[in-house]
Amino acid sequence: MAASQWPAGPRWRGGRRLWPWLALLVVLALVRWSKGAGFVDAYALLSRPFWPGSAQKEWLQSAGTLEQKAQLELLRQDNARLRDLLELNRGSGDGQVAAAVISRNAAAWWQQLELGQGASAGLASGDAVIGPGGLIGRVQSVTPTTARVKLLTAPGSKVGVWVPRTRQHALLVGVGTARPQLRFIDKDIKARPGDLVSTSPASTLLPPNLPVAVIQSLNSRAVPAPKGVVQLIAAPEAVDWVQVQTR
Repeated sequence: MAASQWPAGPRWRGGRRLWPWLALLVVLALVRWSKGAGFVDAYALLSRPFWPGSAQKEWLQSAGTLEQKAQLELLRQDNARLRDLLELNRGSGDGQVAAAVISRNAAAWWQQLELGQGASAGLASGDAVIGPGGLIGRVQSVTPTTARVKLLTAPGSKVGVWVPRTRQHALLVGVGTARPQLRFIDKDIKARPGDLVSTSPASTLLPPNLPVAVIQSLNSRAVPAPKGVVQLIAAPEAVDWVQVQTR
């Protein structure tokens, strides 16, 4: 009986060597047939303890809520801007021309901008340029179809203004920042932060009593006369349509 078992021994050992390869072929065939779905499920099952917890889910929900609030705020701002544009267009008439801002100089953001209207629409050098709420500058030069505006914030810009509440005159001077300087003529001033600043009724270059700015701070000890810092009512960096008051 021992002699009859010898041939079976090598065959059995050869079969044992083939089983791993056959199993590998079967696994590969299953992977190809299932396109790896089994491995994905196994990975998901093994990695489940490491999945993000409820805290991260709450963070994502909070971020989504903040995003929705931000979108609503942007829509509100766009709505307000469009209302201002409608008011500008309604105000356009004799001596008033609505114009779009078509270009800004990135190197001179607070100095000038270009309008999509020019001499053919009646614009001329020196015309007052009004944004939603107040004066922002004057036309510096024109072509037949465009106009360049020198902003009140530009260095060297000087406009005669006054404080209607106290009836004291001053000079609004651009210094290249968002907030121009207010240089009073009188040494004894009664103005205070929060007062409105408008174009002077004595000015021959601009229409009188156009809203311009609100006083932010004052330095009553400045020499030779008191000075102040103002915030323009119409922010030049946010204006995309203007109204030009032609003369």
